Amino acid sequence: MNANELIEQQINSNPVVLYMKGTPQYPQCGFSANAVKILNACGVQDFYAVDVLADPEIRQGIKDYSNWPTIPQLYINGEFIGGSDIMTEMYQNGELQKLLEKES
Repeated sequence: MNANELIEQQINSNPVVLYMKGTPQYPQCGFSANAVKILNACGVQDFYAVDVLADPEIRQGIKDYSNWPTIPQLYINGEFIGGSDIMTEMYQNGELQKLLEKES
């Protein structure tokens, strides 16, 4: 299975997927930490997190897959939502909570 197939499988098998640097317990960058905080603030404790630092193929693969240059990246129901700034903006205006309510 190549990186692209693995990414597709992860995104399609889990309602909420966060590609991040580090883990939810130990984020390795401020943007990833922010993304985890936002998901937790929305009441999402149980999401599928992928540590891109553990796998260089996934790290590059997810950028190619989404055509988005930065990590973290959030997917809800197989749909690319965005990175840390987009998550922050959507959280502040209530859009993210509405998207995630459907998942809880």
